[in-house]
Amino acid sequence: MGSVVIIGGGPAGLMAAETVVAAGVDVAVYDAMPSVGRKFLLAGKGGLNLTHSEPMESFLSRYGTRRTFIEPAITSFPPMALRAWAYELGVETFVGTSGRIFPADLKAAPLLRVWLRRLRQNGVRFHVRHRWRGWDEKGRLRFLTAEGIALVQADAVVLALGGGSWPQLGSDAGWVKILSERHVPIAPLKPANCGFDVRWSEHFRARFAGYPVKTVALVVNTVDGSTIRHMGEFVITANGVEGGIIYMVSAAVRDVITAEGMATIRLDLAPDRTVKQLAHDLSRPRGKRTVATHLKRCAGIAGVKAGLLREAVQNDVLVDPARLAASIKALPLTLTAPRPIEEAISTAGGLSFEALDANLMVRSLPGVFCAGEMLDWEAPTGGYLLTACLATGRLAGDKAAQWSKTHVMR
Repeated sequence: MGSVVIIGGGPAGLMAAETVVAAGVDVAVYDAMPSVGRKFLLAGKGGLNLTHSEPMESFLSRYGTRRTFIEPAITSFPPMALRAWAYELGVETFVGTSGRIFPADLKAAPLLRVWLRRLRQNGVRFHVRHRWRGWDEKGRLRFLTAEGIALVQADAVVLALGGGSWPQLGSDAGWVKILSERHVPIAPLKPANCGFDVRWSEHFRARFAGYPVKTVALVVNTVDGSTIRHMGEFVITANGVEGGIIYMVSAAVRDVITAEGMATIRLDLAPDRTVKQLAHDLSRPRGKRTVATHLKRCAGIAGVKAGLLREAVQNDVLVDPARLAASIKALPLTLTAPRPIEEAISTAGGLSFEALDANLMVRSLPGVFCAGEMLDWEAPTGGYLLTACLATGRLAGDKAAQWSKTHVMR
């Protein structure tokens, strides 16, 4: 019959296990943490974003330069198939106003609970508190447990060990050293969907850390000379900026910082008004009103937006209607560094697709398949991360099951 071991109990690993057991192959899941799906649960605390409803061409474009490698997995398990899979678990989904798809109750825990129940009923075995330590001289998998080293033999293995973000939940990138020692090519891990440092003044930091900046447009020039523009919101932090549209441009900003040492984005604080309209309105006599009151009345700029304006421009600009209007429409903000990878939502880099065959098997390690965030791809938040993890897990599990049936250990 064959046997498959899945190492990693996140979405990719669980989907691989589901696919393997459906193929009639014995399967066990091993995870270093006391329970599986921990990052999945935390990601769902703000509303579990399963996937996205946009047209497939647009959807696939979110994977950038790695689209060619990730596309086969996603086209074999597209967003509509993911919704159908959730429905089979008894989880209704809906399309939000942004096009994102969520469970009806917005929660991750109920979905994970019923999924694990079905996996166990179908024969999937789980071994937690088993930290993978590579292979022994006989090719057996080595796991560090509370009782010492456990050795496990399998006909095929699926590695679904995650990237390096949120290591406290299990994705600590410990696999990088193991595979590097086997000369498997690995691109350095980098933060993705991350925040960035800004050198705020002490006054601005103390006053506005934690405040959301709502309904702005953000523009960034990429290293290849193109321009990216997104409308939305983000959050001021004590160290800089994060969330929303910052995550959407994080890959481009990170690459500019790598190339140039820093990146300057431009914020349109009044995206519903033109420079001409703003200049006209700001030219009205101020009388005895303060600059702050004038800004609020004539341009709708107050609170954290006014704070950003004062942080970025000189005082003489604030009393010059034309220059002030231009600043409101294109306020420069310099980002100096991405936040540490441990704080990022996800990671870029990882096991190189060039090291894999079309079945997601490591060419130099026959019978070892890989899936999920440990692969060298990235995508913005919006359901793209989870969709790709589930899709690559499904593909790797299917191919591992096929391999195990034809390469049973003697």
